[in-house]
Amino acid sequence: MADRDRTQIHQTHLYPQSQHRYEGGMKDILPRKGPSTSQILAMVTLIPVGGSLLGLAGIILAGTLTALALATPLFLICSPVLVPAAILLIGAVTGFLTSGAFGLTGLSSFSWLFNSFRQATGQGPMEYGRQTVREGIMQAGEKTKQVGEMVGEKTKQTGEGIKTKAGQEGGGGGGGREGGART
Repeated sequence: MADRDRTQIHQTHLYPQSQHRYEGGMKDILPRKGPSTSQILAMVTLIPVGGSLLGLAGIILAGTLTALALATPLFLICSPVLVPAAILLIGAVTGFLTSGAFGLTGLSSFSWLFNSFRQATGQGPMEYGRQTVREGIMQAGEKTKQVGEMVGEKTKQTGEGIKTKAGQEGGGGGGGREGGART
């Protein structure tokens, strides 16, 4: 029994429990790890690239469908001529494949951008935006409070200065209303 008490005291002295206390402040609210410079540059370049690729995919798809709709009746009328049919078929297949490749490339770049942003900030873009707005409102409130206190102090100092000035003019000259009523 005595040995057990002795080891318990020994362990308490060797390994004291550290107590954590809350420090507070903006450092605990802000994310610890932000996006790196290369990630930001990649995001900035991928947004226009992905958008332009998606736009090109849509334009090529629309052009391919229009050309196919216009050329199909011509193909039916001139069916004995197989060379134009082969050209039309090759053009349609090429258009669909190109449109699909541009579309997949654009969507995959946006997907990479979204995942990279989520990994860099630890949250999705909407949550990050909400948190940023919330922090901005908190900072604006604190700044407004500080400015209000400063304006209050300046007003108080100005009022005291006016009182002091009025006391010096009224007490020394005796030429005011009160001075004339006393005599």
